[in-house]
Amino acid sequence: VQLQACGGGLVQAGGSLRLSCAASGTISSINRMGWYRQTPGKQRELVATITRDSITNDADSVKGRFTISRDNAKNTVYLQMNSLKPEDTAVYYCNMVVQHIPGTVPLSYWGQGTQVTVSS
Repeated sequence: VQLQACGGGLVQAGGSLRLSCAASGTISSINRMGWYRQTPGKQRELVATITRDSITNDADSVKGRFTISRDNAKNTVYLQMNSLKPEDTAVYYCNMVVQHIPGTVPLSYWGQGTQVTVSS
């Protein structure tokens, strides 16, 4: 399974960006999808996750500003980021927990990361 993320870039504070991440390969179902971010010298941190039933979990730092969503038919997860702040600057990684064959143990996959830079 490969995850292809896109949508990062440079934006001014207060602006918006939309990230997307599509999975391809042998996929029976995708359980949890999520976005994480990382800055130099720090651990990767949770931004938001969404279950197959669209139950979401957002980090406190992004509540009310970021919205995660998914399209199960397209095996794609999105992250709409509004009211961006300089502290949101990071490399954003998508993650998916994929079941290749029904009844088997799901496996976790990561995308390649996409840079988001918010200028003040």
